Amino acid sequence: MARLALTPDWRFLGPDDAERVLVEAWHNPPDRERPLGMLFASDVGPFSADPWAVVLSYTEEGHVSDADAEQVDYDALLREMQASASAGNDERVKQGYLPVELVGWAARPYYDRALHKLHWAREVRFGDEREHVLNYDVRVLGRRGVLVMQAVAPMARVESVSTRMRDALLLVEFEPGQRYEDFDSRADEVAAYGIGGLVAGGLLAKAGFFKLLFAGLLAAKKLVVLGLVTAGGAIARYFKRGSAAPATSASAPQRDAK
Repeated sequence: MARLALTPDWRFLGPDDAERVLVEAWHNPPDRERPLGMLFASDVGPFSADPWAVVLSYTEEGHVSDADAEQVDYDALLREMQASASAGNDERVKQGYLPVELVGWAARPYYDRALHKLHWAREVRFGDEREHVLNYDVRVLGRRGVLVMQAVAPMARVESVSTRMRDALLLVEFEPGQRYEDFDSRADEVAAYGIGGLVAGGLLAKAGFFKLLFAGLLAAKKLVVLGLVTAGGAIARYFKRGSAAPATSASAPQRDAK
């Protein structure tokens, strides 16, 4: 379905090894969605002092329209995401996790209409941790779904990680027949969200991602993939109304890319 064109600057772990790193080394819950793999920068490993990696996955929830790409008010969206994250903290604490604060954009959302690639980064704080966390997201839009690339690192590495993630954008392409422009309106489903919904949390709007919050991440030097559940309340307006798939379809099971 897609091709990953590695360069000497990157190392790749397949699904099995990626799962071992996430669960056994970095202590993610074992019942999370199985990744397609992980990318490590050539100078960083799973057991480095400040490790970080790019986790690859695929979500097939329909063709994501980019018609709203130039219309999204990302400042207003950020305020809504911050309010939604704060509103969920009581439930997170009840489940034994640290409260989360969405500090702001570490990199404002940017959509490349020619390449159909979206990327943005968030600065996040957990509990009373002094060092903040960088959550960098890339979405590669395809015919029927979206390839997801997520990187998590200490904010101290924001410049180097941002540079590497812009490079990682160029590594992934859908194969002919699966590309964004191959969409067939007569046969393919349309996603319940657009570009604004992707940023607001269209792919992460399910309760299971509560389990992926950073519990003592920096103190323990362990990484957990961030799934910031934000698609609720006012953010619902970033999800389409009356479409073939309802807004709640964001909780549909994922299908692995092949």
